[in-house]
Amino acid sequence: MIRAIRACKTAAEERGVVRKECAAIRAAISENDPDYRHRNLAKLMFIHMLGYPTHFGQMECLKLIASAGFPEKRIGYLGLIDLNHSNQYIVGLAICALGNICSAEMARDLAPEVERLFQTRDPNIKKKAALCSIRIIRKVPDLSENFMSPAASLLKEKHHGVLIAGVQLCTELCKASAEALDYLRKNCTEVLVRILKDVSNSPYAPEYDIAGITDPFLHIRVLRLMRTLGQGDADSSDFMNDILAQVATKTESNKNAGNAILYECVETIMGIEATSGLRVLAINILGRFLSNRDNNIRYVALNILMKAIAVDAQAVQRHRATILECVKCAYETLQDSDASIRKRALELVFLLVNDTNVKPLTKDLIEYLEVSDQEFKGDLTVKICLIVEKFSHEKLWYIDQMLKVLIEAGNFVKDEIWHALVVVISNVPDLHGYTVRSLYKALQNSCEQESLVRVAVWCIGEYGELLINNVGVLDVEEPITVTESDAVDVVEISLKRHSSDITTRAMSLIALLKLSSRFPPCSERIREIIIQQKGSLVLELQQRSLEFNAIIQKHQNIKSSLVERMPVLDESAYHNKKAASAPGNLSEGKTSQATAAASLKLPNGVAKTPAVPLVDLLDLSSDDIPQPSSSGGDFLHDLLGIGLAPSPSSAAEGSSVYPSIVAYQSDSLKIMFSFSKQPGNPQTTVIQAMYTNMSSNVYTDFLFQAAVPKFVQLKLDPGSSNILPSSGNGSITQRMVITNTQHGQRALAMRLRISYKVDNQDKMEQGQVNNFPAGL
Repeated sequence: MIRAIRACKTAAEERGVVRKECAAIRAAISENDPDYRHRNLAKLMFIHMLGYPTHFGQMECLKLIASAGFPEKRIGYLGLIDLNHSNQYIVGLAICALGNICSAEMARDLAPEVERLFQTRDPNIKKKAALCSIRIIRKVPDLSENFMSPAASLLKEKHHGVLIAGVQLCTELCKASAEALDYLRKNCTEVLVRILKDVSNSPYAPEYDIAGITDPFLHIRVLRLMRTLGQGDADSSDFMNDILAQVATKTESNKNAGNAILYECVETIMGIEATSGLRVLAINILGRFLSNRDNNIRYVALNILMKAIAVDAQAVQRHRATILECVKCAYETLQDSDASIRKRALELVFLLVNDTNVKPLTKDLIEYLEVSDQEFKGDLTVKICLIVEKFSHEKLWYIDQMLKVLIEAGNFVKDEIWHALVVVISNVPDLHGYTVRSLYKALQNSCEQESLVRVAVWCIGEYGELLINNVGVLDVEEPITVTESDAVDVVEISLKRHSSDITTRAMSLIALLKLSSRFPPCSERIREIIIQQKGSLVLELQQRSLEFNAIIQKHQNIKSSLVERMPVLDESAYHNKKAASAPGNLSEGKTSQATAAASLKLPNGVAKTPAVPLVDLLDLSSDDIPQPSSSGGDFLHDLLGIGLAPSPSSAAEGSSVYPSIVAYQSDSLKIMFSFSKQPGNPQTTVIQAMYTNMSSNVYTDFLFQAAVPKFVQLKLDPGSSNILPSSGNGSITQRMVITNTQHGQRALAMRLRISYKVDNQDKMEQGQVNNFPAGL
């Protein structure tokens, strides 16, 4: 029949074959033929799988359940009443059926029968009873106490199949009940140590041997159960230390089976209260894994090392060179390179960085940045910039490293990174000359890196006279000679370069305006360069060209005051704004520094001037910066701002700007809220939530829930995803609309509940938001 159905070329042919077979089966049912009943029912099962109606065969199924033969019961599949049958195969079939299809009520009724089967002598029945018990416990965890003693008794069996099933049952009991966990810790720890010792030292047994290792499946199951029992329990861990050390040293790593055992052994050592020496041994094993040619082995080693850093960071540091080799993909042939390994190794290196090793690690990463492929440069650049920013105790070192990154991968540097560099440069007047000279030299060789061009143009515009006069030359510098014309040439090239975007060209125009005041002999040439942009198709550049030309020609008396050097940018204020507007991009170590405004150190003789937000001058996309109210301030903003959008003051007239807030933050999760209102509807607020995962684990099935008081109405839109990437490498956004029916009388409040899964384990976090901005 199956062959005939599969041979059909059209649906009509198939229906014809099915009708013919169903007619024959109906005839056989009418004749009550017992010999072919199970075969006819098997045909009906196949026809049912195809989607055709087969309800007329239901009574035949019940007849098969009551049949005496095994083939009939196998087809009937519901021989649940035969757990006491004398035939072991029928009992096995009944156990399998019970484990697969039983309901919670059926499990409660038949659990004593399954427990009784643990007393049989047949190992096959014991194994199936243990596996069925696992299914029962998952459906009815309250029955765990019924199986604690039988499960412990299975660990004394000699048959490996029964042992594996018994270990699995004990593992499931530990997950289902804290009482069972305590019971098994007291009664099974020594037994498990003995089992592992026996199987590790056992002679060659052909029925259990795999690649020269006796039953690696039993090894792995026992190690996992030991990890569960030893976690957080020093006494149980003490019993395990010796045997774990033996397994870790005696197991061969030249076969996959041996590597699997070593992997589980390392996981167990890092999961229990093991001694420091044992943990060092485990991390050394991972170091050997990193040198393996199998990419899968290297990948799992990197994963465990990321977890191990929290346990023993010093031991992991010993393998820093090997980890870096993984980042660099030490294999020479292209087909051996693996992007997933490189990314995971890069995340591990990022976690390894501390104050003592930051300089050599950064040096290695920047050297690799020079030769890395384009697909990897983005991730590598972000990590290097975060490392340099977090551990930049010396401003000179910070500037040098950032310049190297800009030279090698300036097109991959995000705006907030080079903005932060400009802020730092403005705060170190002793290094202004060194920085502008370094950027000038870099621009001669690397003019295609957009971020490098922007920073260089900005610095030349601000500190051009220091470049010409060689002011503040350091001992490490090589002397250079730069004329005023040379400096103007560099900015002109940046302005006219076809690959330059609007931001770079706008910054170049501003730099030229400033140089016209700093280099009076070149003022006329600069004016000619600027006026060439009056025919630009970009309205912003056209407007700047005409305005700047007018200033140079007609307003010489105010030009010097308009284009004087920018005041020192408030570093703490910038980092506060950055943390609020771009969560996840700022490292934790830098956040504390940004909030401590009082710790900001200014050079001697430099007074702290009013804060000048860098975003006012450099950020083209900003639309939330309040504008000065006086007409003079408006003119200055119109003159120096390079924003391409209409003035925010006119767009936001009659409305308020609400700052973003950190709604919730834990060790691993950060939630930011940003707010906006529709004009003429003050009661309604649109909240844009952004969730960032700062841990090393990917969150799946991510769900955000919120509760508000009765006077508030809440509408939650679906999130952008339900998978939250690890280590801040992405975020989930979600829009919600709240309506405060008592606007102006009562403030908003909100309770949060966030649920997600880590390695298929459910997690939940809760919190409350009480820091909503006033006026919502």
